[in-house]
Amino acid sequence: MPIQRYSINQHPIEALLTWIKSDEIAIPEIQRPFVWNAAKVRDFIDSLYNGYPVGYLIAWRNPDVRLKDGTQSAGKRILIDGQQRVMALFAALHGEQVVNKVMLQTNTKSMIAWNVFAVSVIILSASSS
Repeated sequence: MPIQRYSINQHPIEALLTWIKSDEIAIPEIQRPFVWNAAKVRDFIDSLYNGYPVGYLIAWRNPDVRLKDGTQSAGKRILIDGQQRVMALFAALHGEQVVNKVMLQTNTKSMIAWNVFAVSVIILSASSS
């Protein structure tokens, strides 16, 4: 019998936002900076609001991954795919600033005025074994 190397789980967006706030999700150092503009963020939130598919997020638990801030991952969920979507969602809903590709802070506070907490997100989680 083959060993299952990944699982597909559906989680509410509220759970994803909680993981972000509690620092359970981390960005590996290999990821590019935030590059979406305001229109892309707006369109993404609009897709969530209308129930359109927005793709999977891929997270990986591995204690030995170097993060953007230079620390080790220590068992956190490492975001392999979906960084732009996660950062856009969090920044838009919480009015947070993000650092973009030219290292300038971008404010997304005035971009979105919808409540999308009832929407779910699907995360593909991979183990390190």
